[in-house]
Amino acid sequence: MELQPDLWEIVLSVGAPLLLAIVELFHPYPHDLLKLDVQTWLYVHYAQVLLFPLSALAVATLVRRQTGIAAMLCRTAMFVFGVAYLVFDTAAGIVTGILVKAANLSANPDAWQAAINAVWAHPIVGGSPNGPAPLLAILGSVALSIGTVAAAVSLKRSGSSWVPVLLLALAGFGISIFKTHAWPGGPVTFGGIAVASAWLLWERTTRARRAAFAGAISDEK
Repeated sequence: MELQPDLWEIVLSVGAPLLLAIVELFHPYPHDLLKLDVQTWLYVHYAQVLLFPLSALAVATLVRRQTGIAAMLCRTAMFVFGVAYLVFDTAAGIVTGILVKAANLSANPDAWQAAINAVWAHPIVGGSPNGPAPLLAILGSVALSIGTVAAAVSLKRSGSSWVPVLLLALAGFGISIFKTHAWPGGPVTFGGIAVASAWLLWERTTRARRAAFAGAISDEK
């Protein structure tokens, strides 16, 4: 018999991506790093260091009772996403932000430009929107897409309806399509995952209650 989701499962699967979507609404867009609202930038990236891995775990938690290749692929892909985005966001977000803050507090901010660009334009961990996407950002966004699609396949096979599984699958492509985890990519991606997760867990609760009710009726007979 299908079990109802635990409270921690609901809080994690819905709360982590929802909170990340809200945080990323405040993500400054870096047109000019030395004119950045650096304090907001740092607050957002400090939060993301926790919320990216938690959101990866949130999607993996949706298939924690599932077996098969799709569920295994989901868990693997979300692990890759969590690790890749944790490292990428620490370097491109926090390290860059600390350097920018130090530059703005110095007597000669332009003297810091080379050090800032060394991180910001790095081909693996950088975050500059003016060149090729950094390797870890690509790896993380592709892993996220694979993970949500694999989770959707696994959950559909276990009895979930089409609309929430399609929403879950499509939400994982937001960062890849918009090429940013600031607005609109991040909020669309993680907001969509939160809505899909809430829907899927509500469906599971409903199925479990119906099964329990049917079992009670059967016992009475």
